[in-house]
Amino acid sequence: MTSTVQMPLWALLLLLAFAAVTFASHFLFPSVRWFFRRRLERAVAQLNKKLTRPIEPFKLARRQDMIQRLLYDPDVTEAIVEYAHKHNVREDVAFEKARRYAREIVPSFSAFAYFSFGIRLANFLARSLYIVQRGNMNMAVLDKIAPNATVVFIMNHRSNMDYVLVTTLASQASALSYAVGEWARVWPLSRLIKSMGAYFIRRRSRGGLYRAVLARYVQMATQGGVTQAIFPEGGLSVDGLTKPPKLGLLSYVVDGWKPGARDVVFVPVAINYDRVLEDRVLSEAGRRGDRRFRARISVIIKFTARMIWFRLRGNFERFGLASVVFAEPVKLSDYGPGPDLEVLGAGLMKRIDAAMPLLFVPLLARVMLRADAPMADADLTEAVRAMGQAASGDVPLIEAEALPGAVARAQRQLSRRGLITQSERGWCANPDETLLLQFYANSIAHFYPDDAAPAKEISATAGS
Repeated sequence: MTSTVQMPLWALLLLLAFAAVTFASHFLFPSVRWFFRRRLERAVAQLNKKLTRPIEPFKLARRQDMIQRLLYDPDVTEAIVEYAHKHNVREDVAFEKARRYAREIVPSFSAFAYFSFGIRLANFLARSLYIVQRGNMNMAVLDKIAPNATVVFIMNHRSNMDYVLVTTLASQASALSYAVGEWARVWPLSRLIKSMGAYFIRRRSRGGLYRAVLARYVQMATQGGVTQAIFPEGGLSVDGLTKPPKLGLLSYVVDGWKPGARDVVFVPVAINYDRVLEDRVLSEAGRRGDRRFRARISVIIKFTARMIWFRLRGNFERFGLASVVFAEPVKLSDYGPGPDLEVLGAGLMKRIDAAMPLLFVPLLARVMLRADAPMADADLTEAVRAMGQAASGDVPLIEAEALPGAVARAQRQLSRRGLITQSERGWCANPDETLLLQFYANSIAHFYPDDAAPAKEISATAGS
């Protein structure tokens, strides 16, 4: 036992390296992880004191633990067996396929990334690009929701900036979990989005196994009290109109709820803009009748560089208003023990339409599309005022003395982009930009049921 052993120096170094790795993996790394985990838990506890709706333990669970819990859920296990039988493969092969789906879907939420980086970036982007306008009752709507209920924001989808705006406005309440399409599954963007608590979905997937894994994750998150945000239209509006809901994700939430369990409260959210960043790409996709958004990366880089250059020179002007209004919440329990999904979806979209902000760029776009002759400034202001008063429902407008300034800002917004032009006789719509004017006018078309059909005809004519 005390005899001397001789060995080459390289072998000794290799032995010491293995010993160091073993020591680190068994003693050092667990201690370090425990140290940072404890610090994180204390930080989250302090953060929860400031939030209206504290971050639930489900959201803070380790990602690997959530994947395992999802894979061994009885509904997912049953779907795995059914998949193996249907496709004539071994169950372990079907299990690995379900594991890939689970790893793709389950996020790796980081409270540090969300509140230290994500919220600050969202605030910076939103307030750099827009004058952010929130509904007067937004926080009051959230404050009166029961603390133990799960909140699900149901939003119309006008722009990719919707994510940024609602994240900013809901940051005082809680951390949101979004369903994100396949466009964001690009490294390193995918890592950042998952750390923000978002989960990826395959919108075109029709496989029963995939739907079972996705449905159970959404239901677990809902039962765990995770605050979520859903775009029921299923994608961006290509013509400015609010579309009927696609009930996929909403059906998962409803199917997973049981009477007497934690209640689910839906908060309808209406979003509207003076300018949608992707408006030309979207309206062109609507004209073609497809959803292929042909936005080249070179165009995006050029646009971003141009905005930075304008800001450095002090010539940058924000893109007008971006308005977000929270409508009256809807309790799932109010729909009885067996909620009618179609009725629920239609009711939520109706509330979104009713709360839609009536901005002056859409109002001016409607006036310009319906003008028979060029209009002077005074006539234009009067026409916008009349258009606002003609809107159905309880739609507030600004005070009369502030109206000329608001119309002038909308004029500048549209004329700067060449959507309207001015001559000696007055203002008129640019006939080459009818499609884009209709895109904005359509955002408030539901307030004018008597001429909603002509509005759609104008859009179709412009695309032909």
